[in-house]
Amino acid sequence: MQPLIIVGVVALIVVMGVLSYLSAQKRREAMMALAAKLGFHFDPAKDWDLARRYSFLDKLRAGSNRYAFNVLSGSYEGQEVILFDHHYETYSSDSKGHTQTHHHYFSCFILHLPRSFPELVIAREGFFSKIAQAVGYDDIDFESHEFSRRFCVRSPDKKFAYDICHARMMEYLLANDDLTIEIEGDVLAITFSSRLDPERIEPNLNRLVALRSLMPEYLFSRR
Repeated sequence: MQPLIIVGVVALIVVMGVLSYLSAQKRREAMMALAAKLGFHFDPAKDWDLARRYSFLDKLRAGSNRYAFNVLSGSYEGQEVILFDHHYETYSSDSKGHTQTHHHYFSCFILHLPRSFPELVIAREGFFSKIAQAVGYDDIDFESHEFSRRFCVRSPDKKFAYDICHARMMEYLLANDDLTIEIEGDVLAITFSSRLDPERIEPNLNRLVALRSLMPEYLFSRR
């Protein structure tokens, strides 16, 4: 009976491996087609350098063995953007002391800004609370009680946070409260809790550009 169990487990692992490969191949093909449609460059390879380049973003600092892959880059609605699947690993130990590796994946969209800004994080309440508390940032409150209740806003520069979170921006974010937004340096980024299906990429590119359009233009004219 035991040999049959071993054979069954091995067969299951092989089947799961094949299904995972086919799913990854299908995703790459869909993203390649999207890149062709948008006029973007597409690179499916693992890219550790790209992950390091943007590791100043909170969401991209988690875990170890961080790399980007399925990278799309180009100009969209007059803005330079780059988006990719992101991978990182965490580890845990079971009761027998065996270490288990956990693989995490999510989508990241980045838009490059024409000037640099201080760090700002806008996320659903609780998402970045521990990180923010660790570095001593207070949750910034706003006149909109609904916005303050639903979002955690962190920045070392409160005036910049108030400049970004004006009435129209708060209205947009309340209608799009699945977004996690980070601004730091010359980067505006939105991240998600998992990898987006390829058909959801272009709509979220539109949301990224919409966020850029809601940033007050006077911020870019300051010296």
